[in-house]
Amino acid sequence: MRLVSLLPAATEIVALLGATDSLVGVTHECDYPEVVGSRARVTRSALPDTHDPAAIDDAVRARQTEGLALFALDEARIRALHPDVLLTQALCDVCAVRESDVRALAARLSPVPTVVTLGGTSLDGIYDDIRAVAEVMQAQDEADELLAGLHDRVRHVHETLKAARAPRPRVALIEWTAPVYLAGHWAPEQIRRAGGIDVREDRGSHSVPIPMDTLRDANPEVVVFAPCGYGVQTAADEARRCLTMPEWAWLAGRAVWAMDANGLTTRPGPRVVDGIEALARLFNPSLFSPIDPRHAVRIA
Repeated sequence: MRLVSLLPAATEIVALLGATDSLVGVTHECDYPEVVGSRARVTRSALPDTHDPAAIDDAVRARQTEGLALFALDEARIRALHPDVLLTQALCDVCAVRESDVRALAARLSPVPTVVTLGGTSLDGIYDDIRAVAEVMQAQDEADELLAGLHDRVRHVHETLKAARAPRPRVALIEWTAPVYLAGHWAPEQIRRAGGIDVREDRGSHSVPIPMDTLRDANPEVVVFAPCGYGVQTAADEARRCLTMPEWAWLAGRAVWAMDANGLTTRPGPRVVDGIEALARLFNPSLFSPIDPRHAVRIA
């Protein structure tokens, strides 16, 4: 079977199901595990090559206003790879190739590949997506093993917190900074399962912009900067930049962290459980092993 993954989370699912040999093409953003670095890149971004959140937001809005896609498919390369399956998503046109573009391309190929669309907005939804990928790969046994391990890890965090009667801090998970967005979809559930209280308390819905005054008045005790698509170092750079700005002065005296959003919070794949474990270490560090600096760093 020849798989082309058009979503980094799908690439990670295939890899953790033990089927990287079947992956023949991946996106320009796929970076985990390392073995996928040798696969053909079949997408490219139309966004500027910058980590300036305001510039990225402006570019996204401009292209959306004109009805233009944010990502392009390399149709010639995909055609040459002769895929049996295209893995795509129907969750966010800002984060990955549009499902409609993938289905249109599939219809032009011969033979027409199977299109598997992922769209989980919660932990259970992500688990369902893992099963959907496993089904098309005929890897149900591998999925059962992977999911059992993920459930056990989440259960361990829960039981550790419960046994200690751990305090539950109020948490703001910042998914973008210009404008400010609070993380949605599975992120509030990650916070809850890690022992925190999400200040928005709205599981499953999209990330939402929030006025700075509203965020300040929500009184988070822990603020985690995890801008969509940023690794831990770029997230830390952005957090430090924000801390120099007057509108963020209210963060003084609060716990401020930067997290690897790219790996732990914004990709709807198996590593959302790594994100739960990392957040638990931030909220109640005395109950767990020290945080891996590749996952998160303390800013203030």
